[in-house]
Amino acid sequence: MTLDTFGRPFRDLRISVTDRCNFRCPYCMPAEIFGERYEFLPKAELLTFEEIERLAGICVRLGARKLRITGGEPLVRNEVEKLVAGLAAIEGADDLTMTTNGYLLPQKADALREAGLQRVTVSLDSLDDDVFRKMNGRGFGTARVLQGIEAAERAGFAPIKINAVVQRGVNDHTIVDLARYAKERGHVARFIEYMDVGTRNGWEMSEVAPADEIVSAIDAEMPLERVESGYRGEVAMRYRYVDGGGEIGVIASVTQPFCGDCTRLRLSPEGAIYTCLFGSEGSDLRGPMRSGASDEDLAALIAGAWRVRSDRYSEIRTSMTGPRDKVEMYHIGG
Repeated sequence: MTLDTFGRPFRDLRISVTDRCNFRCPYCMPAEIFGERYEFLPKAELLTFEEIERLAGICVRLGARKLRITGGEPLVRNEVEKLVAGLAAIEGADDLTMTTNGYLLPQKADALREAGLQRVTVSLDSLDDDVFRKMNGRGFGTARVLQGIEAAERAGFAPIKINAVVQRGVNDHTIVDLARYAKERGHVARFIEYMDVGTRNGWEMSEVAPADEIVSAIDAEMPLERVESGYRGEVAMRYRYVDGGGEIGVIASVTQPFCGDCTRLRLSPEGAIYTCLFGSEGSDLRGPMRSGASDEDLAALIAGAWRVRSDRYSEIRTSMTGPRDKVEMYHIGG
């Protein structure tokens, strides 16, 4: 077991396979910044699938048990199902999942399932077409994402987790409808407090809809009761419907931080590891790997970065810490 300075074990590896996305959500990749002229990473700088599989295998030997493929939008990475197959073959990885905006799922769900993907989480901030068009920054309606969820269900991924970032004054009035949609279909809606990820989303505390308010709004329509966490490091507070019709999750990184149980390491598309979603600098693995580093050398670099880890940004967040330089969320996943 690899422990950090607070005794937190390394259990989860989040793998960002691309910094590109077909959406321009204002809280992640605002269109006025990430426009047509924005320069994303060139292909040569991205880790190859073989390099990702190698690093993931090393991380599993260091204690990681959950592998999550993220982005950017992971489905814009060409033939990502081949990576899924490689990761699924790693002995010791108990859980292989992906977070996607769902837009490309209609044509990808079957291939991902056949390759060995076990679970899928779809980001859908609102069922309201007008709200959703505004929040994805591209003017896309909900239809294609809903088709993606249905395709994933047919492929055998149910229950599907549906993530919604809740922003006060933007989509907070639509959360009950989304919860009801998920409940009726046997999926799990998860509501995420709007966070100060990166430095470009213009985050303000006044735009955060606290988890307690989210739960209260849903509870008033469909009564809920709290469920104990299933494991150490679970990010969502869980609530089940009193009538037995499933559950929801609420991720309260702002108002109820969970840094004390964080077990996650993030691998960026170009091969740097970050020990915190709000980190500012990563540790490069691509350079040593392409220069001939052995698995033992790479394991020492990864374990070394984890063992000195003292991140707890959400627990010490203040009006002064918010503006500091942080890696952008699209670059290392959520």
